[in-house]
Amino acid sequence: MTMKEKTSRAQKGAAKNEEEGSGKVAFTYRKKLSRLQVELLKFQNHVKDQGLRVVLLFEGRDAAGKGGTIKRFTEHLNPRGARVVALEKPSSRERTQWYFQRYVSHLPAAGEIVFFDRSWYNRAMVEPVMGFCSDEQNKRFLKDVPLFEKLLVKDGILLFKYYFSVSKEEQQRRFESRKVDPLKRFKISPVDQQAQKLWNQYTIKKFQMLGESNRTLTPWVIIRSDDKKQARIGCIQHFLGEVLYPEKPTDNRFETNPEVVISGIDELKYLEENFFEMRE
Repeated sequence: MTMKEKTSRAQKGAAKNEEEGSGKVAFTYRKKLSRLQVELLKFQNHVKDQGLRVVLLFEGRDAAGKGGTIKRFTEHLNPRGARVVALEKPSSRERTQWYFQRYVSHLPAAGEIVFFDRSWYNRAMVEPVMGFCSDEQNKRFLKDVPLFEKLLVKDGILLFKYYFSVSKEEQQRRFESRKVDPLKRFKISPVDQQAQKLWNQYTIKKFQMLGESNRTLTPWVIIRSDDKKQARIGCIQHFLGEVLYPEKPTDNRFETNPEVVISGIDELKYLEENFFEMRE
């Protein structure tokens, strides 16, 4: 290993230790996470043995904690059967295709788990708020997406949709942290810089998205993510609690915190009650 590689590894390790902290609380978090990651490995073996196809979507505002949670999901999985899809903006050619086309090519084959770090739901929130699609394209997407997802599920794909909900104050704090941390500076984008100013518009689009796409067959699960550690644990707990695999524990390790993991229906009710405040 070269000196450059050693330095890079040390920096990454230091960043991870700083983020996850130290002391009793951090130890408990790492212990819980480790136990859950063992179960994820058991589930991945089951996926491979049975030829299952699994898709997890991670959506939410910028700096909501999607990427960090995906990292904890995949940290110890076999990369040959688990991959992360985080697409760049569409090319000029892709913009002329059927909207879902570029996502379809990344769907899993038998024995695979695919994690979408943002997904086709870009057209529900980011694109209309930032002016990257027309109002007509946004409306058409909201009508088409339940049918598209129904086709996936009916074909045998196990589909899980997670929306990470961060408060406006915490989002701003994370943006400021990115500015001063050289290991996080790459995450800053022009879209990030508009996120606080366009907070209300994003809230409206979130409400519309949940209203149109939270279906019995393909429900949303909301993860309150101001506390990153609780969000990661809660998301993995919910996922493992929903799937079946051999030697799955029957204790309460998959029991989620109701203040962290919330159903799409309950989130819709909350948004309706607080709609004019435009706050998550």
